[in-house]
Amino acid sequence: MLYVDDERLNLKVFELSFAGKVDLLVASDGLEGLDILENESNIDVVLSDMKMPGLNGIEFITKAKEIFPEKKYFLLTGFEITPEIQTALDSGLIEKYMRKPLNMREIESEFIAA
Repeated sequence: MLYVDDERLNLKVFELSFAGKVDLLVASDGLEGLDILENESNIDVVLSDMKMPGLNGIEFITKAKEIFPEKKYFLLTGFEITPEIQTALDSGLIEKYMRKPLNMREIESEFIAA
């Protein structure tokens, strides 16, 4: 699993919450996320924050999905669903969007328990 978020605290919480439960890589922005995807072929699931400097979550996922269409992409946001997020859902760009603050139980049941 790859988790992309520009907030260091969220990255650390994710790493601590899923240590030993899943192979997890983290990136602090979309460009770093793309680099990791290019170098790590065993990533099946990508979770990205929406609001990040540079590439926002949808921009990052759009670029990633062009190169790696077989992966599953999910979006995390602290905001209500926007028209941009709804379009990403309707088009199949993302599988699902989840609200912040991070609900680790929801994320664990979605990605680890399955």
